[in-house]
Amino acid sequence: MKFGGKSKSVKYVDKSRNVINSDSKFAIVEGYKIARTNLVFSLSAADNKYVVVTSWSKGEGKSTATANLAISFSKMGKKVLLIDCDLRRPNLHNLLKLQNTSGLSEVIGKFKALSEVIHKEVLPCLDVITAGAIPPNPSELLGSSSFEAFLRDMEKEYDYIIIDTPPVGIVTDTLLLKDFISGYVVVVRERVTTHGDIEKTLQSIKLADSKVLGFLKVGCTATEKKYSKGKYGYYKYY
Repeated sequence: MKFGGKSKSVKYVDKSRNVINSDSKFAIVEGYKIARTNLVFSLSAADNKYVVVTSWSKGEGKSTATANLAISFSKMGKKVLLIDCDLRRPNLHNLLKLQNTSGLSEVIGKFKALSEVIHKEVLPCLDVITAGAIPPNPSELLGSSSFEAFLRDMEKEYDYIIIDTPPVGIVTDTLLLKDFISGYVVVVRERVTTHGDIEKTLQSIKLADSKVLGFLKVGCTATEKKYSKGKYGYYKYY
């Protein structure tokens, strides 16, 4: 429908292009394998199945990194569940080209059964639960007993549970998961995330009485060093 004047063409951006697949560059795939290996050891020591990914702000590649970690974990032949817990700005359904008419918010709100919203075998060994409709009370849902019961049930069914959460610098929703996990994976982006952002992220997580398992550094140029070890865990460069 037109309302006068020239209509503007909308440029379509394929958000799935950065998700690793059979055509992805070797260095990127190997980078996620190294991150996966470090996380497997960390989770084994903590007897924990959850990999919770966050960042300081939006636009840092958090959701893409979360999806790629889940894909990498699934390639081990383990049962993996990927959950979009960003109930304010969900993005995993765009990256994986999935329907998001219903999802996590409907399950936690008890409007639908898990079987009605879960995307089975999106890839071999990988199931996905999208965020669903954006609720008016995301923090209340993630802090509810219903959400806790949901996580406990999922822990019985899957070897690993990968969770995409909102940036800690924007809302506190992410920190509501602290009692269920051993720590957070923080995505930082070259030329976007500042040292101040990293420091504020560490402070927020520390104040929540949790910890950072490691960092994923993304958006780097090909000339940069690919892998190194740091104070707070693993780093991945690409």
